[in-house]
Amino acid sequence: MTIAEQIKQIREELHRHNYNYYVLDRPEISDFEFDQKLKRLIEFEVTYPEYDDPNSPTKRVGGGLTSGFETIVHRNRMYSLDNSYSKQDLIDWEKRLQKVVESDISYTCELKYDGASISLTYEDGKLSRAVTRGDGVQGDDVTANIRTMHSVPLQIQPPFPDIFDIRGEIILPLIGFQKMNKIRLANGEEPYRNPRNTASGSLKLQDSREVAKRPLECMLYSIVGAQTLANTQFESLELARKWGFKVPEHNILARTLSEVFEFIEHWDHHRNDLPYEIDGVVIKVNSLKHQEQLGYTSKSPRWAMAYKFQAEQAITILEHISYQVGRTGAITPVANLSPVELAGTTVKRASLHNADQIAKLDVRIGDAVFVEKGGEIIPKIVGVDMAQRKSDTLKVEYITHCPECHSLLLRHEGEAHHYCPNVDQCPPQIIGRIEHFISRKAMDIEGLGGETVTLLVTNQLIDNYADLYTLTKAQLLPLERMAAKSVDNLIEGIIKSKSQPFQRVLFALGIRFVGETVAQNLAKHFKSIDSLIQASQEELVAVDDIGERIAESVRSFFSDSKQLEIVNRLKSYGLQLEAQEAAVPISTLLQGCNIVVSGVFKNLSRDQLKLLIEQHGGKVVSSISSKTSFVVAGENMGPSKLEKSQKLGVSIKSEDQFLSEINAEV
Repeated sequence: MTIAEQIKQIREELHRHNYNYYVLDRPEISDFEFDQKLKRLIEFEVTYPEYDDPNSPTKRVGGGLTSGFETIVHRNRMYSLDNSYSKQDLIDWEKRLQKVVESDISYTCELKYDGASISLTYEDGKLSRAVTRGDGVQGDDVTANIRTMHSVPLQIQPPFPDIFDIRGEIILPLIGFQKMNKIRLANGEEPYRNPRNTASGSLKLQDSREVAKRPLECMLYSIVGAQTLANTQFESLELARKWGFKVPEHNILARTLSEVFEFIEHWDHHRNDLPYEIDGVVIKVNSLKHQEQLGYTSKSPRWAMAYKFQAEQAITILEHISYQVGRTGAITPVANLSPVELAGTTVKRASLHNADQIAKLDVRIGDAVFVEKGGEIIPKIVGVDMAQRKSDTLKVEYITHCPECHSLLLRHEGEAHHYCPNVDQCPPQIIGRIEHFISRKAMDIEGLGGETVTLLVTNQLIDNYADLYTLTKAQLLPLERMAAKSVDNLIEGIIKSKSQPFQRVLFALGIRFVGETVAQNLAKHFKSIDSLIQASQEELVAVDDIGERIAESVRSFFSDSKQLEIVNRLKSYGLQLEAQEAAVPISTLLQGCNIVVSGVFKNLSRDQLKLLIEQHGGKVVSSISSKTSFVVAGENMGPSKLEKSQKLGVSIKSEDQFLSEINAEV
């Protein structure tokens, strides 16, 4: 079997397994087997770039940065829908339909997903373009980001039109949204407000690798240009399923408006049973022939109507406000409410976010407040019923001292939160930092959870995460719920964590604004904790994805003598505070070369290009200087890099030129 045939075979296998797992939810192989096949394909594509395919399964992990999104005119306009809020609206709508369509009318009823609209174009069965709704006439080309979503097939099986569009909604399932927010809260960051805005914002991220990390899904609901293969909307949905698109199973064919009303009432009461947010039901005339007869107004199709559910709100009494302290010292006010039923659950607390939000709402103790439940971790207060306000209520005075350690709070200019500055002695901050350190994506210490951390801190066995590595069996056995076996597992887990790589240790330190990706970039660039500690603000900003705010936070962390003492202790305990040496290059063609990669590339992703450089002995650097050997430039090369390379006389090579030189010499 030739190389090309092997690559084709692996791609087809991965496409099939991806569909089975993400669309059918019926995996045929283990995650490990899938990852091994994907790894083998990546190796093939790096070694044989001439067989690159924009629809390869490897594109799911994302590529390089996009400096901007091209505006694309839709092949077929994306209309908005007319809204209705009552049964009478739908009855009036049907009367208008019957004036045009003389025969009986049936309808498809579909759930109205609360996400970001997208139009996908397929040519010869392959995804060629993905464009946001924009203003309906034109939108932004976000193809690179859409390719990372596993529920979007990169190619489909015949029969299919030569070219067609399929429309859908990019959504963020609630469980994925909640996981993302837990991570942000653990990192001391503001939680995302709701799934819809987060999904929409994800489409505009400039780094498709970041999009690939988000659990986004694409729900498809309309094919444009497949009339020869389907006669009705309901048939077109079945066709989309056969092609491998993710089409929810909750759609029905309704013969009468009475059946439409039953569908609406059912989902108005059961929408909270769904794994994602909906805000209504879309009713469409089923016959595509009838749709063509009815046509469009200047804004909307006459053959479709969106029935919008009323916002899920409840009214209850604000009993008091409590304040929580996060691991970074950020103070979050929480409204404690008289229990009220909302969206199928009993709500007792709601977020007030910060002092500005309290002032904006002018919410007061004893007020009757409107509570709304969306995709947030806890519900939020959206307003006050002023008609019920008592005359003796007082404005809320935001606390001035930490509720845990009573230190005077600070508020930095330009930030919404107040902070407790007592980093070393405030119990929630101590516990929070240690919990972050031991978390799965950081040191991943088995046998150690949040309750045990609290137990250790309370019993004064540890004050910081470095103390974990001094714990003994004799210290742990007397503690409550600590049997011999659990103690052995805990100590074994702590010892095992010493083998975690440098980038995970760096993430575990809990430096503000340093998440997983930033930690990886810093570890890869500086190679050791010592080099990072000595790095200047300018050197930090020169690293990929590092801005002024992150650089300032890193400098501040390592300027603290107490933090340096803890880092030195971790070093003495044997933790990995240096990056492991890279694998031996496959050639020395680029030995001694410092190479800058800039722009967007057509054959390889930025990561693949960087790997190729390293495999041939070269070093990838982020900024241009007199020591730069040359620049590999793709489309939209940064103007500052272009200007600096020209000023310093650094040569610029195109992607094709670079690849031809590599292939010619190997």
